[in-house]
Order: sequence, then structure tokens, then C-alpha cells
Amino acid sequence: MPTVVLVGTLDTKGDEYAFTRDRLRAAGVDVVVVDTGVLGEPGFEADLPRDQVAAAAGADLATLAAAADRGAAIVAMAAGAAEVVRSLHAEGRLDGAMALGGTGGSALASAAFRELPLGVPKLIVSTAASGDTRPYVGETDLALMPSVVDIAGINRVSARILANAAGAMAGMVTASPLPDLATRDLVAASMFGVTTPCVTEGRLALDRAGYEVLVFHMTGVGGRTLESLAAQGLLTGIYDVTTTELADELVGGVFSAGPERLVTAGQAGVPRVVSTGALDMVNFGPPDTVPAVFRDRVLYEHNPSVTLMRTTPEECRELGIRLAQRVSACTGPTTVVLPLGGVSAIAVEGGAFHDPAADDALFGAIREHLDQRRVRLIELDTHINDPEFAHVAADELDDLIARAQDAATAARS
Repeated sequence: MPTVVLVGTLDTKGDEYAFTRDRLRAAGVDVVVVDTGVLGEPGFEADLPRDQVAAAAGADLATLAAAADRGAAIVAMAAGAAEVVRSLHAEGRLDGAMALGGTGGSALASAAFRELPLGVPKLIVSTAASGDTRPYVGETDLALMPSVVDIAGINRVSARILANAAGAMAGMVTASPLPDLATRDLVAASMFGVTTPCVTEGRLALDRAGYEVLVFHMTGVGGRTLESLAAQGLLTGIYDVTTTELADELVGGVFSAGPERLVTAGQAGVPRVVSTGALDMVNFGPPDTVPAVFRDRVLYEHNPSVTLMRTTPEECRELGIRLAQRVSACTGPTTVVLPLGGVSAIAVEGGAFHDPAADDALFGAIREHLDQRRVRLIELDTHINDPEFAHVAADELDDLIARAQDAATAARS
């Protein structure tokens, strides 16, 4: 029988957890309740009591309770819950993980659930599910379900929401298992709307070469997820033609992936082809959200929810330096491919963001700062969405992967 692990504070939400536990059992799954409460008395006895959770974090429950510091208690119990959840999964006693909570409970449970592998069902019914969920979800497949009302008692609304959540979790852990799909090496590709033709053509070429291709949308979380999967050793190669998140990091757009973009995977030694896709733009929301300081810049309304701003020659030079420096530090075989005819669908001649001076600054900085003793540089007189560009980049990645695999085989001999 599949087992769902329920993680939460039984001192403040005992009734709600008891209700959800009973709904899960009624749906035909076993339940292990993990108590992460500290300050009050638990509403019912947990399968794994709070003192064990605290001890898993190297903390003492009595000391945490005496301090009466809710923030410190959440940090300690989150660490303990993460350790407990990892252990239960390793022991084969966790098929899915579920929690209920406000911002504190969601932060605690999500910290624990993010430690579980991709594909393990993870669900939190949360008052924070309709806001900015990035601090909770991170780069995982954690699902957040809006609680609608606060999780404070069982009423006609909360009962329906919790019953639906329990049903969803039960459905996930009892679903028929998938056949083994891990038959081909995984390659990640970075894409944006303005580089879609390039990635589509490259994906098809890589598929024909025998790879399974995962495409990530470069909206901040996409880049972080790509880097995270590489660091976990799940990727054989990276078709990283869209590095637009660097522009948002530099200028202050809404799609920054942070300073680890092009760094984390580089340190993992994964073969990688890198290009300058969509470095002609910084992303903002609707037009009225563009900061006042940028209102006189070249703007383009991509859709009602996204406004693009053309990067200047000065910004492009700095972007070229950053890209070159990060790529030069990669430990695995790496190639940079430059599309001299335009870095996005709207940066080509006649396009809204066509700016030869900015492109020259970008490409010149890459040539100047790239360590070409370690990183190959290919320059093509095409735009990034030309099929020729996609095929050159895909063939180059296939070659880098083959050489890396040959070297690894030789090292083992």
C-alpha cells in the first residue's frame, strides 16, 4: 500500500491534519504523520513525534520551546523534517509528501519536500499558493494548492479543499507506474519565445542523434532548474543557446536566474554549447511596470503581460564580458557559437531590436575575454533562428559529448 507522509504542526493545526489523514486513509493509502510543532500541545499523537524531528536537526525540543522563538523553531524543525523525510524515502516508507499551512508552515514543509527527488509527489495546501511561490517551489516539482480560507478549523470550505487535496495526493501515489523512460542520454536546451525556431530545430537534430531533450523556458526559474539538474549529474549535455537571463540579472529585469547562471553546470563539467540568444532584451511586466528610469529606452510590447527593453551597447559589452568569463571557467568541454546576423527574432535586420552597434559590443567583448585556449569559438554569418545555426550548434554539442564520453572510457581503462 502506498504511503503518504503528512508533515505539519499538530499544536496549531491538529484538527485539520486529523481530517486530512482520515481522508487519505479512506482513499486507500497508508499515512505517516510527522509533527513539527514546538510551542503548544499536539492535537493528536503523531507517528513521528516532535522530539524526534528536533533531534534529527541536532536540536533539543525543550530548549526550542523554552526560547519561544517561532522563527528559530521553524528553522530548526525544517532542518529536522528534511532529514526525516529523506530517511523515510530512503527506507521506502514515503511515496508522497503532503502538508498544510500558512507562510510559516509552507516554508517549513517546502524546505523538507525540496529534498525529495523529482517525480515524488509533493503537495502543500497553502494560504500562500496564490502569491509569489518561488521561495517555496524553487527548482522542484512541488505543487501548491490554494487553501482559499485560512487553515483554521474544519468548515464547509476548508473541508472541501482539504478533501480535494487528499484525493489528489492519493491519486498521485496510487496511479499506475510509468514504464522506464530513461533509455537515452538527457540534454537540456534553453529557449525563449524569440529563439523558439532555433531550439525546435536543434531539438529535432539532437533527437535524431539519439538524445532525449528537455527544453527550459528562460524565465529565471528555468535557468536555475537547468543548472540544478546539471549539478545533480542528470544531464549529458546542454544546448544553451538562450542566455537572456544574464541581461535581466545585469539590468534588473524580472527574469534573472541569479549569479549562478552558467556557473553551476560549468563546475559540474557537463559538455555545453553556449550562445547569445535574446541578450538583446531585458524583461518587464506590462508597460506600466517598466521602471521610470527606463521609459525613454527602446521598448517592445511582446504581449500584454511582457514588455521587452533593448539592451544598450554598454550593457551588451558587460554581458559579453560576463558570459565569456563564466564560460571560460567551465570545467567540461565547451563551445561558444555566435550568430552574427542577430541574437533573437526581433534583433535581425528590419526588426524592432536591430542594433549593429550593440551586437558588435556584445560579440567583441566575448572575443576579447573568452579563454580560447580552453573554449572553442565559432562565428556564423546567420541569425540565431536560421536552421544552419541550429544544426551547427547541435552537431557541435554531439561532438563534445562523444569526446567527453570517449575520454571517460579511456580514463576507466
